[in-house]
Amino acid sequence: MFRSALVRAQANLKPALTAQTTRTIATTTQLSSKHSTESDEQFDQRYENYFNQKNIDGWDIRRGVTDLWGHDLVPEPKILAAALKACRRVNDYAMAVRILEAVKDKCGRREKEIYPWVIQELRPTLTELGISTPEEMGYDKPELHTPSVYDM
Repeated sequence: MFRSALVRAQANLKPALTAQTTRTIATTTQLSSKHSTESDEQFDQRYENYFNQKNIDGWDIRRGVTDLWGHDLVPEPKILAAALKACRRVNDYAMAVRILEAVKDKCGRREKEIYPWVIQELRPTLTELGISTPEEMGYDKPELHTPSVYDM
């Protein structure tokens, strides 16, 4: 009698137990990017056009620079020249210097190779706009910098 009750219980519970262990194996996930791919020239031209807008203001410059810094690259000098000219149009000297500081930071471990080239390419624009580099202003050293006692 006990055996027959156990068989009936097993027959009733078997569909419920197998339904819980059944899993959907096939799922669809789209792993492609939603953004369109653009060439390097189109990318450069997009940012140049953005910074060359006549009615750009300080907030828009900061937004463009923040968006540009979000990419894993050091911006081309022609993009930086457009950004520096935009800073000059809105009379924001501090932002221009911050852009140069950020470029130096974006160079990362290859700062000694890339940053001098960028400054060399930007030199005519910097001279035209009257912008000094952070190194020329002494911003590359801490304000209270003292030589090490071991170097004396």
